Amino acid sequence: MNLELLHPKIVHVPIALAVLMPLLSFGVLLAWWRSWLPRRTWIIAAALQGVLVAASFAALQTGEVDEEVVEAVVAEQFLDAHEEAAELFMWIAAIALLFYVGAAAIKNERVARGLGALSVLASLVVFAQGYRVGEAGGALVYEHGAAGAFTAQSAGAAPTGGGAEGATPARQGDHDDDDD
Repeated sequence: MNLELLHPKIVHVPIALAVLMPLLSFGVLLAWWRSWLPRRTWIIAAALQGVLVAASFAALQTGEVDEEVVEAVVAEQFLDAHEEAAELFMWIAAIALLFYVGAAAIKNERVARGLGALSVLASLVVFAQGYRVGEAGGALVYEHGAAGAFTAQSAGAAPTGGGAEGATPARQGDHDDDDD
């Protein structure tokens, strides 16, 4: 299977879960505390956090594949910033997963609820780091022309604009106001 261009498809899973997990975790924890749902319902939150970690790992791996192509048109400093933010995102999410699993596995109700609360707080940190990763990835595509590496490659032409020189590619509809 060709992993090229798989990265943009994979990254949406961990980013979407990073947005949803604080809300979902808080809701499940509240339902658990109020006895609206049984404690075992927390397993759903832990499982989704596990999916977030696995998907962020997959996004890192597919990003490594795409990096080989994109580094021809984007300065390494921008790629490194995105990659480092993504690695930190995965590790923070993995640490948060420990809280989720602990809350699901520990028998002591009070300790388990405390770990559930820590899980909710950790999910907010994961969300904040996910925002940083998405912002850096968006900058690669929309400011530094990373997508141009693939469009130029598929067209058989050399990539233009948005590369290491820092220029951004012209968009359809852009025009020079000096000509008016």
